Amino acid sequence: MKPLVAVTEPAGSAELVADPKPLALSLEKCVGAAVRALRLRHQLTIAQVAESADISTGMLSKIENGQISAGMDTLSRVARALGSTMAMLFRTYDVPPGAAHLVKRGEGMPFLRQGTRPGHTFEFLSYDQGPTKAFDAFLVTITQESDNLPTVEHPGTELIHVLEGVMEYRSGQALYLLEPGDTLTLKGEVLHGFERLVQLPIRFLCTIVYTGTPI
Repeated sequence: MKPLVAVTEPAGSAELVADPKPLALSLEKCVGAAVRALRLRHQLTIAQVAESADISTGMLSKIENGQISAGMDTLSRVARALGSTMAMLFRTYDVPPGAAHLVKRGEGMPFLRQGTRPGHTFEFLSYDQGPTKAFDAFLVTITQESDNLPTVEHPGTELIHVLEGVMEYRSGQALYLLEPGDTLTLKGEVLHGFERLVQLPIRFLCTIVYTGTPI
């Protein structure tokens, strides 16, 4: 039985690339964006904040647009006028970029898994690209019956959360009836897979966490 390594490399698909890193904003841009966000949150006009901070509307507009480097005294007065603190104005400056990866509904990357049957689709929801793979996450959809349901084994720990349909799922000698809302966690090294498709269509989320094993 071959491990699930082949699952993580879609046949015929383009190479997965990391999301482009966002450009770092200057200090002026970060402060300006924070001032504008706070002003809009409190539903204040530029004129109202400028008057309370004892600066011109033109200066406040330039601060919001990151066009000038305002002095600390000016920024302190702007912060007080916004009912906030200086720290809030600098909170997004010089912080690490987020390592998030968004997949919109229906835009996950499809892939072919060894032994895939007609009516069984596997879709990448997320992936890790480090030198040692940390996890994989899939959306699995089954719309057709199959006489020969595959079983697999692989490194790591697998979590299955059922969204729709009913199925019997085997892990080793144990058999589990999985219904919508049910979650099953199992050891990947133990032979596991579908035992019986009870109610179609079936949709479930599958996450595999690789616990320090090179993939």
